Amino acid sequence: MSAIGFLELGLFGALVGFLVGCVGIGGVLLVPALTYAGGIDVHVAVAAAMFSYLASGVIGTTIYARQGSIAWSMAPWLFLGAIPAAFFGAWASSKASGTVLEIAIAALILFAGANALRPRPPGRQRRTELGNGCLATLGAVCGFGSALTGTGGPLILVPLLVWLDLPVLTAIGLSQAIQLPIAALATAGNLLYGRLDAALGIVIAVAIAAGTVLGAWLAHVVPHSLLHRSVAWLLVLVGVGMIAKNAALVL
Repeated sequence: MSAIGFLELGLFGALVGFLVGCVGIGGVLLVPALTYAGGIDVHVAVAAAMFSYLASGVIGTTIYARQGSIAWSMAPWLFLGAIPAAFFGAWASSKASGTVLEIAIAALILFAGANALRPRPPGRQRRTELGNGCLATLGAVCGFGSALTGTGGPLILVPLLVWLDLPVLTAIGLSQAIQLPIAALATAGNLLYGRLDAALGIVIAVAIAAGTVLGAWLAHVVPHSLLHRSVAWLLVLVGVGMIAKNAALVL
C-alpha cells in the first residue's frame, strides 16, 4: 500500500478512535474501512484492527480510570471470561470465509445501532453491580465476538451492559478496560495463525490512540445522548450497506 493509502486509513482510524473514546461503539467501522476503502483482505483487516485496539485500550482505560468511570469491582470477572474466549475467537476468524465474517460484522453493526436507538423507559431503576457468573459470561461473549470480527470490546459489551440496566458511563468505562485483554489475546492468536500485518496495525494503532484521547475527553463534557444517537444512525446505515453488498454478491 502507498504512503497516501496508509495516511487515508490513518485518518479514518483517528475517527474510529474518537468514536470509541466518546461513545464506545465506533470500532466496528474499522474493518469495513480497511476492507472496502483499503482493499485489504477481511482476515488481515480483522487482525490489524485487533492489534490497534491495544493502543486504544491502554489510553481509554487510563482516561476513564482517572475520571473514576470504571467499576473495577466488576472488571476482573469480565476479564476472566474474555481472555480465553478472545484467543478462541482469533482461531475461529482464521477459519471462517470472508463472506461469513462480513455478514457477522454487519449483523453486529445493526445490533449496536438499533440497540442505541431503542428508547429507554423513563425512571427505570439502574443497577450498580452484576453477578460474577453473569459478568464472566458477558466477557466470554464479548471476547469471542470481538476477536472473530475485529470490532473491539465496546461494540458488544456496551449494548449488553446498558440492556442489563447499568448506567451508560459505567458500561463505556468497563468496555474501555476490556479492550486490552481482548486485543492482547486475539493478537497472540492472530500471530500464531499468521494473519497479522504489523505495519498496518501500527499505523491504525497510532491513529486510534490519538482519536481515543479526544473522544474520551469529549464524553465527559458534552451531552452523551447526542453523541450516542448520531453514531447509532451511522452504524445502522453502514450495517444495511454491508448486508446489501453481500446479498448482491450471493444473488
